[in-house]
Amino acid sequence: MGHVASLTSSSSSSLASLPFRRSSPAKSRAVSRISAMAGLRDEPIRDWILTEGKASEITRISPIGGGCINSARRYETDAGSFFVKTNSEIGPSMFEGEALGLRAMFETKTIRVPLPYKVGSFENGGSFIIMEFIEFGRSRGNQSTLGRKLAEMHKAGKSNKGFGFHVNNTIGSTPQINSWKEDWIEFYGEQRLGYQLKLARRQFDDSSILELGEKLIKNMGPLFEGAELEPCLLHGDLWSGNISSDKEGNPVILDPACYYGHNEAEFGMSWCAGFGGEFYNSYFEVMPKQPGFEKRKDLYLLYHYLNHYNLFGSSYRSSAMSIIHDYLRSLKVSIY
Repeated sequence: MGHVASLTSSSSSSLASLPFRRSSPAKSRAVSRISAMAGLRDEPIRDWILTEGKASEITRISPIGGGCINSARRYETDAGSFFVKTNSEIGPSMFEGEALGLRAMFETKTIRVPLPYKVGSFENGGSFIIMEFIEFGRSRGNQSTLGRKLAEMHKAGKSNKGFGFHVNNTIGSTPQINSWKEDWIEFYGEQRLGYQLKLARRQFDDSSILELGEKLIKNMGPLFEGAELEPCLLHGDLWSGNISSDKEGNPVILDPACYYGHNEAEFGMSWCAGFGGEFYNSYFEVMPKQPGFEKRKDLYLLYHYLNHYNLFGSSYRSSAMSIIHDYLRSLKVSIY
């Protein structure tokens, strides 16, 4: 917990030990040129790159697409490239949570993730994260290798505090509460399904989904019979947009919403992740399939359908309600 406290206590925490480099005339000229390109708003980013990032010149800044919450850019320098995400409205806590998750996954030494270097804030609001730039390959990589590497991460990343994470973070832009709990069913019911259901009630005045969802939470215990509920480090938001491969074909996962949870919860975004038979076969060779896996699959989808409902509106409501109704029916719980 010591490194967590030092990270979150400052709005401009350094997340990697890179040597300081003194200012030079070349650096000053580079700063002047890039100011014209990018404006003064990114001055804290350029300052870090040109000191602790060991660069003396930024040669190019180019936008990178793909995100709907943050802006992303590649900063090319004489010391290599850096990947930078910025948000003009949200403070550094969101990126601090992401950085802690990336660092936790990196430390398992199992699957490649971009290494975070720096989280900071802008003088007039907003925040940024600087991290390793990974040159992606042309495909998402081998499904079998991805399944095996992900299982190795789940096997290596353990917690002695129970289920949760060192800090709260975000799933998309929705707050994700990670207070430690010893009981997984309680954690998933309160801090995953319950939180999203209450948010839907506040945002959309949707009392019916809250009422039915709470019935499911109270009665879902039998779905976990026979399962080994061990806290594993999860990426937390594993869909196709957060999966890639490097130039050597090694799988890369990014943009996490990490926490320690039941390993099966990792597949909650499988409806838009494209996992196939090769992926699951390799995964279960390392982390064996547990009794009741099939009957819990939709329960883990539900969290993400609810989150999409809260983020993007009513088009996702019917999918969430269908899952709730199906479970209440199978558990023989009245919907009235």
